[in-house]
Amino acid sequence: MSLLFLFYSSINKTIIYHYLCSMINRELQKPIFRLLGEVADEMQMPCFLIGGYVRDLLLGRATKDIDVVVRGNGVLFAEQVAKRLGKGTSLAVFKTFGTAQVKHGDLELEFVGARKESYNYDSRNPQVEEGTIEDDQNRRDFTINALAIGLNKETWGVLIDPFEGMNDLKNKIIRTPLDPNITFSDDPLRMLRAIRFATQLGFYIESETFSAIVANKDRIGIITKERILTELNKILQSATPSIGFLLLEKSGLLELIFPELNDLKGVEQKQGYGHKDNFIHTLKVLDKIATKTDDLWLRWAALLHDIGKSRTKQLVENQGWTFHNHDFVGAKMIHHIFRKMKMPMGEPMKFVRKMVELHMRPIVLSEDVVTDSAVRRLLFDAGNDIDSLMILCEADITSGNKEKVERFMNNFQTVRQKLKTIEEKDRIRNFQPPISGEEIMQIFSLPPCALVGEMKMAIKDAILDGRIPNERDAAYDFMMKNFKKD
Repeated sequence: MSLLFLFYSSINKTIIYHYLCSMINRELQKPIFRLLGEVADEMQMPCFLIGGYVRDLLLGRATKDIDVVVRGNGVLFAEQVAKRLGKGTSLAVFKTFGTAQVKHGDLELEFVGARKESYNYDSRNPQVEEGTIEDDQNRRDFTINALAIGLNKETWGVLIDPFEGMNDLKNKIIRTPLDPNITFSDDPLRMLRAIRFATQLGFYIESETFSAIVANKDRIGIITKERILTELNKILQSATPSIGFLLLEKSGLLELIFPELNDLKGVEQKQGYGHKDNFIHTLKVLDKIATKTDDLWLRWAALLHDIGKSRTKQLVENQGWTFHNHDFVGAKMIHHIFRKMKMPMGEPMKFVRKMVELHMRPIVLSEDVVTDSAVRRLLFDAGNDIDSLMILCEADITSGNKEKVERFMNNFQTVRQKLKTIEEKDRIRNFQPPISGEEIMQIFSLPPCALVGEMKMAIKDAILDGRIPNERDAAYDFMMKNFKKD
């Protein structure tokens, strides 16, 4: 049961307090917390659980990452904990940041010494000095992440909440402990973290805090692309990713970190013609995809599937707005977007580019007579990603017209059935022409040249068009009939 249930019920505060104490004490019975408390008392270091682990415990959310802060040298404390955990334990020390990580089985603990921080304007890397637990809570990004639970014998199970973070948990509010303008100017990444937490938790960003994001949005320029990407990925992996992208747009951050997506915004009216807001449509598709799959890169494909529309938009007289070839233009944009945003340039980029390029094909098939040849070519081009492509295409139908949606979905079922039937019959997925280029060169006594490629392409097209079966003998006969041997 989550504490939020209790806060929203009519149960009085005394019962809530006792339930809170009981829940914390149950959690602290785990052996790892007993061990931390013992080490803390032996080393005479005040020790606390803090941050996301405490927040998620109080929200009833599962989490495995445990953040520990001590008054003193966090690295020395971590070394002692690792020693006590014994065999199978790994210790990583990050001297630059004065932190350490201990892993043991499913446990993952992060250790840091309590500290004060001060910032230079042109960097988010703070100057650090040793501090108290109060100093450490002051430097935390949000009130709900400043909650701490004592682990020493004297403070065992005591919840320390200097900024009313419990009230913010109850009211589903994201708020900074100190002046939000200073908080976000010091570390602009916190602006993205505010939006990410609001998206993940279904919380609201308090008005003064959100105003400070708007006022400090230009500071995002000092944050590395890699750190921005991490936050965007976490937004994308949320249950309802559109929340995050709407907040990014409203705050003005979207235009700065993702201008191509920002360019999809708005509806233009000319000569009595209008078009749908492609930004809002994109977010609807993304949310539908999020209900179907956890695949991060398919979610990226949903976010980028119409990215070419801002560059292909045209008003055609007596026809209205068109976005011809937006799929091909969008596919060409993917490489640049991935490189600029420091995204992986290997298989993830190729997958997203393929989804963007092909996303109109099943839709066109569903609107027209579904020929075997067209289905073969779709199956060949999509390969093992055909199922992902069909999920994307079905999510792309966001019309408010129920009859239209039902018609499309029924037609997609026809396409899916055709795909299955042809795959079973012709084995087209990922096929290579049954006669290789090397064989062609040997049979016709040819050196490597364009003619060899033309012959392979002719065999492939004959198979995809259904003129010959996907078999070597049929391909050989076709080749000998259509190309003369000197």
